[in-house]
Amino acid sequence: MKCLAALCLATALPAADPLLFIYFREPANMGIFYATSDDGYGWKELHGGKPWIAIGQPGELMRDPFLTRGPDRQFHLVWTWGWRGQSIGYAHSADLVHWSEQREIPLMAGIAGTRNTWAPEIYWDRATAEWRIVFSSVVEGRQEGNRIYSATTRDFRTVSRPEVFFDPGYAVIDATILQARGRYYMVFKDERNEPLHRWLEVASGPTLAGPWSGIGQAFTESWSEGPSVVRVGRQYIVYYDHYRDPKRYQAARSADFEHWTPMAEEVHFPEGCKHGSFLRITQKERRRIEAA
Repeated sequence: MKCLAALCLATALPAADPLLFIYFREPANMGIFYATSDDGYGWKELHGGKPWIAIGQPGELMRDPFLTRGPDRQFHLVWTWGWRGQSIGYAHSADLVHWSEQREIPLMAGIAGTRNTWAPEIYWDRATAEWRIVFSSVVEGRQEGNRIYSATTRDFRTVSRPEVFFDPGYAVIDATILQARGRYYMVFKDERNEPLHRWLEVASGPTLAGPWSGIGQAFTESWSEGPSVVRVGRQYIVYYDHYRDPKRYQAARSADFEHWTPMAEEVHFPEGCKHGSFLRITQKERRRIEAA
């Protein structure tokens, strides 16, 4: 769950409410999978390990899914449409069981030199009554490597011209944002190779739009990406994908976004799960999807 109370997302649910984890498996041409948890530590895969949401369009991939609940109480889903290109995928649902048609949104079509449009996430901004889409792109001729870009939309059809959202002076991808402790925290992957980084760091800012500063020390090992943040009790857990041997989903927890405790031996995920997101749901919603 993205705890963005000021942005009118679902953040006030009791701690006893379960969590839903959505994710993909390589080679990302099967669709999106579901798992649930009562405590954020042990995860139960649903539907016998088969995808809940199948690929809907020829040539489409479904990577890096991000799910959230909007002010309309609809569930909104975005994902990486392909390894290369200018588009992301979008669908919505009223019940997490029945989904709308999958649509390709050409976010970066007007930006010449765009090579990729990766790992989109969406946040509802009550002040402006619009969605902010945050994602990673390489634009040839602008800078070396990926940077975090952003665009806004009210209907996932008409989208503003994307602009650079976060550029610390080196390649970054996979930004995820959470509001806590009176600030906004952005967890992201530092993509630098020399010397080898490719680990997760945290920046903070006064608003959803930043400005972002105070980048902390890395709190994961190298070859970590795809972070997603959930509040569990008094702790904030960052789940992430460790994508080199030993390949597995991992996690770290913190009460202040500065001091971190690894959780590799405490969390247990479905086999083969890759870069996904986590959302707090109600017991009624879980019973509905499990029954389906």
